[in-house]
Amino acid sequence: MTPPKTQRQDDRASTASGAKIREAVSRILDSLPPDEPLEAARSARRQLKKKETKRVVLGALERYFASEELKPYQAELIKLQSHIEKTARKVIILFDGRDASGKGGTIRRVTRYMNEKRYRVVALGKPTNEQKTELHMKRYIEHFPHAGEMVLFDRSWYNRAMVEPVMGFCTARQYREFMRRVAGYEERVLADGTTYLIKLYFSVSQREQNRRFERRRNDPLRQWKLSEVDLQAQDLWDEFSEKKYRLLQKTHTPETPWYIIRSDNKHLARRETIKLMLSLVPYRGRSRKLSFELDPEVVIPGDEEIKLMKRQRRQYGRFLR
Repeated sequence: MTPPKTQRQDDRASTASGAKIREAVSRILDSLPPDEPLEAARSARRQLKKKETKRVVLGALERYFASEELKPYQAELIKLQSHIEKTARKVIILFDGRDASGKGGTIRRVTRYMNEKRYRVVALGKPTNEQKTELHMKRYIEHFPHAGEMVLFDRSWYNRAMVEPVMGFCTARQYREFMRRVAGYEERVLADGTTYLIKLYFSVSQREQNRRFERRRNDPLRQWKLSEVDLQAQDLWDEFSEKKYRLLQKTHTPETPWYIIRSDNKHLARRETIKLMLSLVPYRGRSRKLSFELDPEVVIPGDEEIKLMKRQRRQYGRFLR
């Protein structure tokens, strides 16, 4: 299913800004002064052709305005955080989805200006041998927020519904038991009336995921992100899509709904995620000047995604995401 033309244009603009700068500067890189960023910039400006300079300026401006667009919403997150602390509320946010779907970058934008004492980012590694003998949820519950705190899970207990069964890291029985029980676990978490649970699934296209993997392979600053799962993700695309479909069917409920974030365009995904958070958790002092209306091409409720996936399977014989 092809995205609307305007979204495709936004996607290209968002992903191309850094590439424009790298492409323009690469020709003259060896002639620039080392370890002197300001002098290197001045030298590059003198050597770049007019067309290259235009690409560099455009790329820099795109990045600048994307960052500036987020700031008013990031300021609202500070208000939200203050309200949570004053009212002793607890917020749990799950960032799930395929590898290279933009979860980590979105978390960094969400937390950039927040009070570090009142939030935690939790990204758990492989369970220990002892943890493997315990209830699957236990090691996540141990990191749940205290009153007045927000916890963001960079991958959550839903690893048991996606990565683990596809990669053979859990048994079929463990998978079935998790899917049968997880909605009940979550409802009990919410039973105290002071906890908010926001479940986000970041949905990236197969083509864009491959592009991001290739960048990781070729960038020494990103190579550490490549994992065993990453290396097989493209080959196992349809298997992950099937598990995503079952995940939404079984665990999207009125009490604990999923929100799908279309994340080919990283900036739009980050902006709309922040707006969604601000819309789902009530807080005092909300700005009346900002628009909190969500982009329906970026944020899709879980039940709508189920319908869309059913149409994809009828039309194409497979799920596209």
